[in-house]
Amino acid sequence: MAKKQQGDFFEDYKNEDTALIINDGVEQPPIINPYIKNVFKKKASIPSVEWYMDGIRAEDTTVLSQAITLVESSLPEHRAVAQQIIQRCQEISRSKKSMRIGITGVPGAGKSTFIEAFGSFITSQGHKLAVLAIDPSSEKSKGSILGDKTRMETLCNDPNAFIRPSPSAGSLGGVARKTRETIILCEAAGYDVVFIETVGVGQSETAVHSMSDFFLLLMLSGAGDDLQGIKRGIMEMSDLIAITKADGNNVDKASMARALYSNALHLFPPTESGWIPTAVTSSAVTKEGLPEILSKIEDYFKLVINNGFYDRKRREQSQFWMYESINESLKNMFYENQSIEKLLPEYEEAVLEGKLESFSAAAELIEKYKQTR
Repeated sequence: MAKKQQGDFFEDYKNEDTALIINDGVEQPPIINPYIKNVFKKKASIPSVEWYMDGIRAEDTTVLSQAITLVESSLPEHRAVAQQIIQRCQEISRSKKSMRIGITGVPGAGKSTFIEAFGSFITSQGHKLAVLAIDPSSEKSKGSILGDKTRMETLCNDPNAFIRPSPSAGSLGGVARKTRETIILCEAAGYDVVFIETVGVGQSETAVHSMSDFFLLLMLSGAGDDLQGIKRGIMEMSDLIAITKADGNNVDKASMARALYSNALHLFPPTESGWIPTAVTSSAVTKEGLPEILSKIEDYFKLVINNGFYDRKRREQSQFWMYESINESLKNMFYENQSIEKLLPEYEEAVLEGKLESFSAAAELIEKYKQTR
């Protein structure tokens, strides 16, 4: 007797009187996901330079953010478009007398709190403010928290303020590699005041000084010797020192620290700009001292614009960043070379195992790079 097929077996039961009920079941989904084609869709093309420029001129913060992301990208195809955007924005920013203010300070001085309070005061005076907050990147994971916006909730909701946190991404001293280009984009979008916040007191001051017009140093009173650990070079670069947290029981200590720093500043040689640096006290809680700080900043810009130092310093900064751009381009050309990419793991392993000295390995790799040109 031939073996019954499974379908016939079920049909026999359907035709008999039985308590067994056999459902038809549900239709099985296809083996291949019908939406799989969406996964392999072509990457969206980069918008045109004109699209970015129209958005930047219209002061669209969404387009501005996307343009900054493009500038910060390390992809070669992004760099080509970003360079055109930077050049177009540079033509716009040259015609504007913006105020680039570098802000740094000792750990615990309350840089983010100060920036929020002072930034809100600046926008209330009719200015448009861009805050470029540099967030330190982890040496292990290479990641950054980028949480500065969460600490500036009031300023973040201000329609006349734009906050852009950027990772330091291994840049010397904690200044993001593309910060200067970001400044140019923000100025083209109509922001006449730009804050550049550094990670803290350290090597970043030199880099910030090379991209800002005014240098503001935040200090904290009542933390031991107020001059201890402060490099002479940092104070020499400062155009103004603000003693923060001058409120409550700390008012007297802040006043003493102000006198101490004012006396120390008088010992330094005269500045090239003709400006006489000084020290003030401020409080982000009571808002005391904020109008005085803005008044001194405005006095500084009146002075340097009239005596020509403003334009001269901008030209010198452009020259400095020309060489920085050359160095960066050469570095990118080296690491993006296919021959070098293949050789790097081999040389890394040789250095790690002690078979080759690091300087010798670098010299050999550079020589091999020259041969590929």
